[in-house]
Amino acid sequence: MLDIKYIRDNIDAVRNNVRDRFMQADPDLVLRLYDEKNQTLQALEDKRKRRNEVADSMKGKMESDKRNALIEEGKSLKDEIAKLEATFSEQEAAYFTELRKIPNMAHPSAPVGKEDKDNLEVKRSGTVPTFDFEPKDHVALGAALDVLDFDTAARVTGAKFYYLKNEGVILELALVRYALDKLMARGFVPFITPDLAKTEILEGIGFNPRGAESNVYTLSEEDLCLIGTAEITLGGYHAGEILSKQQLPMKLVGVSHCFRREAGAAGQFSKGLYRVHQFTKVEMFVYCLPEESDRYHEELRLIEEEIFSSLGIPFRVVDTCTGDLGAPAYRKWDLEAWMPGRNGGEWGEVTSTSNCTDYQARRLNVRFKDDDGKNKFVHMLNGTAIACSRAIVSILENFQQADGNVRVPPALVPYCGFEIIRKKQ
Repeated sequence: MLDIKYIRDNIDAVRNNVRDRFMQADPDLVLRLYDEKNQTLQALEDKRKRRNEVADSMKGKMESDKRNALIEEGKSLKDEIAKLEATFSEQEAAYFTELRKIPNMAHPSAPVGKEDKDNLEVKRSGTVPTFDFEPKDHVALGAALDVLDFDTAARVTGAKFYYLKNEGVILELALVRYALDKLMARGFVPFITPDLAKTEILEGIGFNPRGAESNVYTLSEEDLCLIGTAEITLGGYHAGEILSKQQLPMKLVGVSHCFRREAGAAGQFSKGLYRVHQFTKVEMFVYCLPEESDRYHEELRLIEEEIFSSLGIPFRVVDTCTGDLGAPAYRKWDLEAWMPGRNGGEWGEVTSTSNCTDYQARRLNVRFKDDDGKNKFVHMLNGTAIACSRAIVSILENFQQADGNVRVPPALVPYCGFEIIRKKQ
């Protein structure tokens, strides 16, 4: 969340940022609620001080009339304090509810726009494949190769779930290990994280666990949610801690299953593996000093580019527009891979990386002790190394052959143990 002093000192910029992000938030209401709760707190502290004075006065000798008056005042103060405490509790809850709605400030260079069509392309890499046959989409390829089974998953679990089979299993495991090897060589510490997290951790990261628009699966009668990304569990790893400056930067990489309700998601580009309720992902996460976050954001993007370049998958990089950033992100880069089976060939998002500055750290209370002895908020960044489901879409569609087989990217052959995924008879 934003610092309240920053909001007050930069109210016009904060209003404009909310507008440019097309979000429902009211910074003026936040300031009013902040002042109201502080006025109540001051009144509460005055009453508590008077209560203590009355209690001290009662210790000495005095006339009975005066003692009785102090007793009555003490009773009255007790009632008034209880009412003020209840009022303050309600006001503080309302204040934090509204404060958490205010998004992070966007990078000055982020393109202003409402949805992904407003994103700004900044780079292309690789050669878009051409075929001397009619290319298939990954759904048809997965069925012919017997590596994907959506129909049985729909009967067993429901729509937007899937079975990986045969070489598809090995391909996913190969992608995970390939990404981990790349990242461990760069000093990232590997984790396999829980697939569940407490509601307060999701809220701290910036996810909305409840409501019709929520993308989160929650467990009934439990204060737990299925995570949509290891960003949640890696970001929550140091919640409430004060780190030493010497510990920074911390570079973590987490493997987890990811669960998303995908509420309202529909359309032809949601079919198959592109938008599913469960998938495996390798997620990068960085805790760093505030002055270093831009540099590490660039590093995360370059790692994503290196992974997809080395796999031989053509992609483009886009600077994400303000309306598509997500509340915690200051700036976000997306990698969009070429997907030949998508409407005759289109770009589809496969990774993203976000610099969330101190927005998540304030909510999760993750700080470091600076050289001046003061505790300051770290900056937190995240980035997808590999979302296996979308990477498999890209591999199947870009490396398909005229005979119906699919060639494995050479970089993955040592991890898979085979070069071709063959069409099943």
